[in-house]
Amino acid sequence: MKNIKIILLAIIALSFVSCAKKEDGDKMSNNVIMKSSDPIISFNIWFKTGSVNDPAGKEGLAALTSDLMADGSTKNNAYAEILEKMYPLASGYGAKVDKEMTVFRGSTHKDNIAEYYSLFMDALLKPAFTQADFDRIKKSTLNTIKNTLRYSSDEELGKATLYGEIFAGTPYAHLTIGTVGSLESITLEDVNNFYKSNFTNNNFTIGLAGDFSDKVLADLEKDLATLPAETTKSDIKITPAKIEGLNFTLVEKENASTAISFGFPTTMTRAADDYVALDVFRSWFGEHRNQSSHLYSIIREKRGMNYGDYAYIEAFTNGGRLSMPNPNNARSSQIFEVWIRPVQHKHKHFALRAAMRELQMVVDNGMTQEEFDKTKQFLNKYCLHYAPTSSDRLGYQIDSKFYGVEDNGNFIEYYRKKLSTLTLADVNAAIKKHIQYKNVQIAMISQDCESLKTMLVENTSSPIEYESPKEEEVYSEDKEIQDYKLNVDAGKIKIIPVEEMFAK
Repeated sequence: MKNIKIILLAIIALSFVSCAKKEDGDKMSNNVIMKSSDPIISFNIWFKTGSVNDPAGKEGLAALTSDLMADGSTKNNAYAEILEKMYPLASGYGAKVDKEMTVFRGSTHKDNIAEYYSLFMDALLKPAFTQADFDRIKKSTLNTIKNTLRYSSDEELGKATLYGEIFAGTPYAHLTIGTVGSLESITLEDVNNFYKSNFTNNNFTIGLAGDFSDKVLADLEKDLATLPAETTKSDIKITPAKIEGLNFTLVEKENASTAISFGFPTTMTRAADDYVALDVFRSWFGEHRNQSSHLYSIIREKRGMNYGDYAYIEAFTNGGRLSMPNPNNARSSQIFEVWIRPVQHKHKHFALRAAMRELQMVVDNGMTQEEFDKTKQFLNKYCLHYAPTSSDRLGYQIDSKFYGVEDNGNFIEYYRKKLSTLTLADVNAAIKKHIQYKNVQIAMISQDCESLKTMLVENTSSPIEYESPKEEEVYSEDKEIQDYKLNVDAGKIKIIPVEEMFAK
C-alpha cells in the first residue's frame, strides 16, 4: 500500500459501540461506528470494489486509481502541499486495495479534526489525477513488479505465484497491482473512468472510531453522498478450477535459497460456523511468525533449516513485514496455504517432503487433546494482539460487515466466545472437512529447476546432513522424510523463467 506517511498515536479505547444504522434508501449500507473515549479519531471508508473490477487488459487499474487518490494531488492542494500540511498534524491517510474491497484509512487527534478532515475528504472527493502523479506512481508500481517482486523478495514471489496458479482464469488470478503489460497500457483516462464508475455514492460503508462529534459523522454522510451515483458491479463470483494431484510451478531464478508455498482453494470464510475450529488447527500447525507452531518445531527448531514455517486459512498480506494479521483483506474465496520460508537449495526437496508429511499425518490422525488444549489456551490470549487500537478494531468490524458476521460490534470477543465452547472433536471434524493433502498446488522459487523436476518425478531420496549433532528422534524421522513419496506426474510440473513472471 502506497500512502502518505501515517504517524499514529496508538491509544487503546476504553469502550465502544458498533454498527449504528444509516437509513437512506438503497444508497448506503449501515455504518460501522465505534464511539469511545479514544482521542485518536480513526476513519475506515470501505468501497466495495477492488482488483476483481479491473477491466481485462487493464489489471492493476483499481490499485493505481486508489494510489493516486491517497498518494497524489487534489484539486485544492498539490501533493507536496498535502505532505506539508499533514506534518504538523502528526496524521495521514492511505488506501488499501485488495481483491474485493478498497479501504481508505486514516487517523488524527480530535484536536486536529477540522484541518485533517478537509484534506482527507479532498482525497476521496476531489482527486486531481495529474499527469505528474500518474507517471510517478505508475513508474513506482512497475518497479515493484520488475525489480522488487521478481528479484528482491522470493518469499512474496512464491506466494504470488501460488495465488496466480490456484485462481487462474478468475479475477483473483492477477496481482492486485497488475502486470507489466497491463500497467503499461493504462492511461490517465482509464483512471478517471474507473474512479467515476467505482467510487460511487451507493457503494461505500463509513467506519468511524474514537471520540468524534456527531458533526463529523453527519459531515461524512453528507459529503460522501456527493460521489457519482453510478452502480458498481460488485457481485463477481470466484470459482477456482479443481486441482487434481500435486501440481508444481517452478520459477527458475539465480538465488541463494529456495522459497516454497503450497495450498489449495477452500470454501471456508470467516462467516462459516466452523471457522474458529479450523483456525485452531491453523494456529497449531503454523501460527504466523511464532515459535509455538508445529511446523516451526519440525523444520526450524529441530532441524535449523530456515527462519520459519507458517500456515493460513485466509489471506495474510505483507506477511514478511507484519507479525499480526492486517484487516481489510476480506475475500469471498480463500485458500489453505503453507509458507515455508527459504531453505538451502540442497534441502528444498527434504523440506517440502517434511511439510507435506506433517500435513498428511494431521489430516489422517487429527490433533491430540494436549495439542488442542495448549493451542486453545494460547489463542485465547494471543488474539487480543490482533486489534490493540481503535483503528485495528474498526478494520475488523468492516471485515465483519463484509462477511455478514453478527459479532455485536467486537470481533475479537466474538472469536474468544466461539473459542471457549470448542472441543477437540469440533477441530478434528473441521480438519477432515476442509483440509487435504492429495490435490495441492505448489510453488517453488529456485535455481536448476530441471534437476528439481527430475527429483520430484523420480521420487529421488533426499537425505539431509547436519553441521551439528541432533537427537536420535530426529535422525529416525529423517529416514522416513527423505523417502516420503510425493507421487508427481511430470506433466503437472511447469518451469517459468523469473523474467516472464507477471509480464502480461
